[in-house]
Amino acid sequence: MSDQHKVSVELGDRAYEIIIGSGVLARAAAHMAPLLTRPKLAIVADASLADNHLPVLRAALDDAAIAHDSYLVPSGETSKNFTQLSELCDWLLAQKIERNDCIIALGGGVVGDLTGFAAAILRRGTRFIQIPTTLLAQVDSSIGGKTAINAKSGKNLIGAFHQPDLVLADMDVLKTLPPREIGAGYAEIVKYGALGDKDFFVWLEANGDAVLALDEAATAEAVARSCRAKAAIVARDERETGERALLNLGHTFGHAFEALTGYDNTLLHGEAVAYGMVLAFAFSAARGHCPPDDAARVKTLIAASKLPDAMKAIGAGKFAADDLIEAMRQDKKVQNGQMRFILAHGLGDTFIADDVDEHELRDFLLAQGAQAA
Repeated sequence: MSDQHKVSVELGDRAYEIIIGSGVLARAAAHMAPLLTRPKLAIVADASLADNHLPVLRAALDDAAIAHDSYLVPSGETSKNFTQLSELCDWLLAQKIERNDCIIALGGGVVGDLTGFAAAILRRGTRFIQIPTTLLAQVDSSIGGKTAINAKSGKNLIGAFHQPDLVLADMDVLKTLPPREIGAGYAEIVKYGALGDKDFFVWLEANGDAVLALDEAATAEAVARSCRAKAAIVARDERETGERALLNLGHTFGHAFEALTGYDNTLLHGEAVAYGMVLAFAFSAARGHCPPDDAARVKTLIAASKLPDAMKAIGAGKFAADDLIEAMRQDKKVQNGQMRFILAHGLGDTFIADDVDEHELRDFLLAQGAQAA
């Protein structure tokens, strides 16, 4: 068993810990017990975990005499909708979950977002605990209190800020993931180096293969460094009124591609972010903000990770520039109708740009392989 990493998200009386290491899930009850006002909670789990990780959690709670029942959410991004939210809330109310009880989200970003949003609105706010089971969720969506469901107009457009009481990130659960899911999570790890920590980016250039291979020490170190980076930004800007928007590096481009593929698994979220980062740095270089060599290093690291680094990798000829721009107009960072992008001065040095002209953006997308119509 590796040593545990602990990362604190400093939010005053709403501060919480992220516990990272091997065997965390089997010891979940010990970590949760101090937070419970009574020995009862509800588990919301990805249906794909019913035969694997859910029994481990159930056994831990049984051993601690903590009463629990579980609700299974169908796997996939399409579960983040009003129908599933309504059914989950009805189930939680039927379980007589009270405001001071805890709801556990066991799964990836979909379950975490859906459960967190349900917790935010149930009885005007109940407590919840994140147990992320994907690499992407461990380093990104489980931290910081963003909860949401999707709308026809785009991803995560209906939601609330609602912080968890605890995050438990078990390195062992990652071993059951397919390589594609590991790669998708690794993209978010790369993001932290690219947006604000050049030394971490350099570390990933040297150690990325070990992380992708789930070397225990390398993976735990990468997850802990990513969590520390996000926790620090969230503590300074919880509701994304400024600096926290930098965490969306690659997302404005990436979400547009996700929307146009209909969230059908053609493109995983982390894959979309990976290509979105390539585009963000290429666009920054094209505008003269960023050294071309830095943009090339981002593209090289993404390509070496077998993540999409060019439009042809996700369907050349499939995306029209105007359709991509229309999807970007729904981005949550849009203000007064003006699109805002996270661009870069260089590795580890990003900024918010609100002066992007749509004609300039269209020309760039066409140059990258988007269609004219």
